[in-house]
Amino acid sequence: MIRVFARKTKWTPTDELAFYAEPPLFVRNWDKNMLVMVNATFTWDIDNAYELAKAWSLHFDNVQVGGPAFGDPGGEFVPGRFIKEGVTITSRGCPKRCPWCFVPKREGKLRELKIQPGYIVNDNNLLACSQGHILAVFDMLSHQRKGAQFNGGLDIDYLKPWHVELLKGIRVNEIWVACDNQAGLKRLDKAVDLLADFSINKKRCYVLIRHDNETLAEAEARCAAVYEKGFLPFAQLFKDKDNTKEYSKEWRGLARKWSRPAIYRS
Repeated sequence: MIRVFARKTKWTPTDELAFYAEPPLFVRNWDKNMLVMVNATFTWDIDNAYELAKAWSLHFDNVQVGGPAFGDPGGEFVPGRFIKEGVTITSRGCPKRCPWCFVPKREGKLRELKIQPGYIVNDNNLLACSQGHILAVFDMLSHQRKGAQFNGGLDIDYLKPWHVELLKGIRVNEIWVACDNQAGLKRLDKAVDLLADFSINKKRCYVLIRHDNETLAEAEARCAAVYEKGFLPFAQLFKDKDNTKEYSKEWRGLARKWSRPAIYRS
């Protein structure tokens, strides 16, 4: 299967069957019946996905367009197919309905999947899964060559002491939590206590900024508060479904500063 991506990110595959543009000359002599999947993760890349599908259709008969941007709920996870090797997704969906998140609408209720190997766990809400599933995920992680990275985030609302004991039982490189609004700072205190034995270098925090009319000063103060609580903040400017929001130089500068530890730690 040929996979064509509307946008290249650090998460997209880099193997010989992954492409990010119109078909190069050397693939035009391949079997015309090969399946070509054009993938768009973000809604603002849909137009580009259709343009790429049109270009690839000139050389291949079976070209399909899909991905999260089209509301694809996702099926069983196949390592390396639409996200780079090393990443695993062991569940889809989420029981919560945060107003800024697309997951509940796209993927629906929480579904546990067959566990595939990987050291970067990209589940939307791993800790909402059953105890048996979580134990099986940590068993898989204990056999990986690299330390675990929980880039999908560990939901503080579900975080319990027995989860922390599991974390202490494996090699961990990155633990990600979130503080998406002012109320999230109080919730973060729970993680401060439970994760106290982990170095700040391993504790990361997604910080959604400029949502719900937040001011620049409020966003800066929240990022600083996250840092003071012992987590490395990673600021993310809020984007609506169509990416129509425009941000000033000051907002872009704030997001840049608080998404780069080398800057704000200096």
